Amino acid sequence: MSTSAARRERFVKVFESIRDELIEHFAGEGMQKDAVEWYKRNLDYNVPGGKLNRGISVTDTVEILLGRPLDDVEYKRAAVLGWCVELLQAFFLVSDDMMDSSITRRGQPCYYRVPSVGLIAVNDSFMLEGAIYHLLKTYFRKDSYYVDLIELFHDTSYKTEMGQLVDLITAPEDHVDLSKFSLKKHQFIVIYKTAYYSFYLPVALAMYMCGITAPSSYDLALKILIPLGEYFQVQDDYLDCFGTHEQIGKIGTDIVDNKCSWLINVALAHASTEQRKVLDECYGRKDAEKERRVKEIYNALGLQKRYEEYEQGSYEKIMGLIETIPASGQSVEGNAVPLKREVFKSFLDKIYKRTK
Repeated sequence: MSTSAARRERFVKVFESIRDELIEHFAGEGMQKDAVEWYKRNLDYNVPGGKLNRGISVTDTVEILLGRPLDDVEYKRAAVLGWCVELLQAFFLVSDDMMDSSITRRGQPCYYRVPSVGLIAVNDSFMLEGAIYHLLKTYFRKDSYYVDLIELFHDTSYKTEMGQLVDLITAPEDHVDLSKFSLKKHQFIVIYKTAYYSFYLPVALAMYMCGITAPSSYDLALKILIPLGEYFQVQDDYLDCFGTHEQIGKIGTDIVDNKCSWLINVALAHASTEQRKVLDECYGRKDAEKERRVKEIYNALGLQKRYEEYEQGSYEKIMGLIETIPASGQSVEGNAVPLKREVFKSFLDKIYKRTK
């Protein structure tokens, strides 16, 4: 078994444990049998099926910061924080798929499209979010940083929802107005909707667990991780159009859903008058032929090449930020451990030139 497969297997075993704990608590609230079975299906269907990069990043970051393997108790606690990130991700995805009328997610039908689920998925998404705070209370209530963890999850959720709002009102599916789009607005949406919860959250959780208390350390982590998250989302936008269903586990819908993606914004910045007219007529329409014409313009404008140049530039910029951390780590008075370059390099290595 490869190292990454073994890491994933160990992490998933913790999910099985905390899922059973959540179900036991749920049943203990007097919930009837069919409700308990429904909740279990909700957890199993929506939480463990993804790449799990966000959650595993918590355990990896704790190990890097401490500079040693974790014992079983330490690993369980770090993995609980990792699964709280995955629960947050599941909460967002279940909600997002309904708002986008998406068809598939992670190679299977979106949860709201499962027979008998429908709009009950709204409440089920709230249940996924609620599980986060139950787990934090169960495992961390006695720790000095318990309130920091709660505030971090609440603040991150709020920022993500801000980004989602700007995304939805900038690009409603039923009204296409490309004049509302810009690369600056795309950057705002990406930072708030993706970068905070996908990149800063896992690292900040690990930092709290390792006894890092200096605000300057969190500021530095944010300075590096937000551009990294921006780069990741641009990759996602690119793969939505140019990645295959087998690669990304879903059918790309950004063009027909009128998404304010990196691709359309770059296309608008370089399109001729005639190409702009086609984009205005075809973008955001539930029409396969119009989607094809948009992709034709993307190809004519060389967006694959432009993306490759963007990717290389982003990589070099982020590496430059990482190298502002001393090679021996950033030691600050009050921190139990120093902040290390390896934390951020591990993230960058996972996503650089990814294809899924």
